[in-house]
Amino acid sequence: MTTIPQTIPLAAGGTTGVLGRRFVALLIDLVIIAGFVMVLGFAITILGFLTFGLGWLLFAILVPGAAILYTALTMGGPGASTIGMRLCGLRVVDAASGVGIDPLRAAAHALLFYFAAYTFLILLVDVVIGFLRDDARLGRDLIVNLIVLRARP
Repeated sequence: MTTIPQTIPLAAGGTTGVLGRRFVALLIDLVIIAGFVMVLGFAITILGFLTFGLGWLLFAILVPGAAILYTALTMGGPGASTIGMRLCGLRVVDAASGVGIDPLRAAAHALLFYFAAYTFLILLVDVVIGFLRDDARLGRDLIVNLIVLRARP
């Protein structure tokens, strides 16, 4: 079993106060995702008329698809954080190397979050793990092997 060095990413920022900032960032991101869903919903409506109703099948995956796409493109992009995280001074890095994560890992992280959000007990366990750890990593952070740090120490 290999150990993950914690000194690389922790030296670059810090994890003090990260959980509260993550909650505020989530609220900001949910508002942005709602706007993204409205724009995509309008586009799907137009597409549905152009395809004689076939495009309306995309409404089934609109909300989860938009949320996961938003997270993959922002958290997995060059900024290494969603817009809400940037406004709250947070960034996401790989726990082992301290570099930003790729869009696939960001999408997996988002998928784990939304799965946990729909099952309250798993979300509760996820958050309790974050409160019990010194580095404030939640359960899904451990699974995907990333850490959320303050962008400005």
